[in-house]
Amino acid sequence: MFKTFAPLARLRARTFASTDRASTKQRSATPRSATLAPTCFATLLAATWLAAAALATSPAAAQTWPDRPIRIIIPFAPGGGADGVARLLAVQLEKDLGQPVVVESKAGGNTVIAAQTVARAAPDGYTLLMTGGSTMSLLPLTASTPLPYDPFKDFSPIGMLSKGPYLVAVSSSLGADTLADVLTLARTRPGAVAYASNGIGASAHIGMELLAQRAGVQMTHVPYKGFAPALGDVVSGRTPLTMIDLATLGGFARSGRIKILASTAAQRSPMFPEVPTVAELGYPGYEVETWFALYAPARTPSSVVAKVGELSAKWLATPEAKAALAALGQEATASSPDAVTQRIVAEQKAYAPLVTAANIKTD
Repeated sequence: MFKTFAPLARLRARTFASTDRASTKQRSATPRSATLAPTCFATLLAATWLAAAALATSPAAAQTWPDRPIRIIIPFAPGGGADGVARLLAVQLEKDLGQPVVVESKAGGNTVIAAQTVARAAPDGYTLLMTGGSTMSLLPLTASTPLPYDPFKDFSPIGMLSKGPYLVAVSSSLGADTLADVLTLARTRPGAVAYASNGIGASAHIGMELLAQRAGVQMTHVPYKGFAPALGDVVSGRTPLTMIDLATLGGFARSGRIKILASTAAQRSPMFPEVPTVAELGYPGYEVETWFALYAPARTPSSVVAKVGELSAKWLATPEAKAALAALGQEATASSPDAVTQRIVAEQKAYAPLVTAANIKTD
């Protein structure tokens, strides 16, 4: 490589020598050759970088994929539903692909940090994002400043993985036995009832605001960096109400320290058949789901996207996957990439009026 640039070095040396011998008038003009070498060098570097980038996403590179570890990045703290689903998928992909698949949590920034990391990653199939409606459907509606990523332009959807209900849960210390009790308290003392969510503009936040709007009450929102950090405060009664997934509740679900008041799905959960839906309790048509999908950076080779999608769908169809996801309160839900895009579009259209009416804004 150094031999390649030796002529450029000699050219610059000759230029400097001739400049020293020139008159004052000649020195006032910049020799054309004095700027030629840096320009050529920069051009060559740029061309080399572009060639390397093209090679990384070339058909040849795709044919050898994977030949090193793969990362699945999630935008939530460990211990929640996203973490559980991602780890189940990682174990299966590792078996199928013969390479380590690591789940990496990048919580914070209302899921922006994780999404931005993947959007800017090399489109080579070694960095994937697993997230849901909060990142793709809701943040574009709630962000007070432009997002550093575009849900449609910066990602290649691979497919959906799962969906499931949220559970409206309350600390036993609040003394409420039913959803009606909670809403009556909120109606009597506006703002006195505080609820925890997994972040501003997250689907659980939107779900609680929708419930408050339908019930005509005012409650105080307390956002956390994921459900897992919020759970302790819900159990203690510091932030006594939440809309949360079953995976995070874990053993607390039947501990007596938390009461499950309602499910946000259209139908009762098989895990808690005794728990009514919000719709059953006087709010017909109410339905909010948590769902997860897998994404690659835009321009990832289509063969890689198709391979991951095929392996994921095959796993989701197995009884083992369905049982493991059910234990997390999730239903295995494979889909095409187009179905993911269609869901994002539909949710943005459905939630836009609520976000505007409630003036929900993320920093």
